[in-house]
Amino acid sequence: MYRGVYTALVTPFTRKGEVDEKALTNLVENQIASGVDGLVPIGTTGESPTLSHREVIGIVELVLKQTAGRIPVIVGTGSNDTKKAIELTREAESLGAQGSLQVTPYYNKPTQEGLYRHFSSIAEATSLPIILYNIPGRSGVPIALDTLKRLVSQAGIKAVKEASGDISGIMSSIAALGDKLDFLSGDDNLTLPIMALGGTGVISVLSNLFPKEVKKMVDLA
Repeated sequence: MYRGVYTALVTPFTRKGEVDEKALTNLVENQIASGVDGLVPIGTTGESPTLSHREVIGIVELVLKQTAGRIPVIVGTGSNDTKKAIELTREAESLGAQGSLQVTPYYNKPTQEGLYRHFSSIAEATSLPIILYNIPGRSGVPIALDTLKRLVSQAGIKAVKEASGDISGIMSSIAALGDKLDFLSGDDNLTLPIMALGGTGVISVLSNLFPKEVKKMVDLA
């Protein structure tokens, strides 16, 4: 379902600290013209932890309007608060998003059972396809393979953005679940190794600057 290059969009700001809508519009248009396969606004690269709710909704609306259905828009609607993540995911769905990126709850350091309940509750609350975001270096806890195996039974969970840096663990996850989940690199420098193991692409930061080059590399891989 998820193959190719999905750009984790930066959020440009004016000198006054406001979202620069013109720059964001231009960025979206350049990404589409460069051939990327999808856009991911409001991820942590887009500074989601520091945006107000009004700013988040404004950015999502702008990206969806500018994209106009030409490529999928997967909105970062994750939170360490399950209720907040559900509410934001439902809001993104109502605005017309085509998917949701759900980061592992940060700071709380939940147990694996807690992770399962968090992600499964979100999956049950929306019809959007969900990409799980495994980034233990920033969230403090990994999504264990056994937990992923439990989560694949949730209909809406379609992929994993893998940013653990644990190549051995990623290899094991793809070997066990690659026929049920798509695995996308969450680290630009590990895109080729992860694709060599069976990964299907990347949610890229680098493609904000070099979309054509990243797209060419991934297509060749």
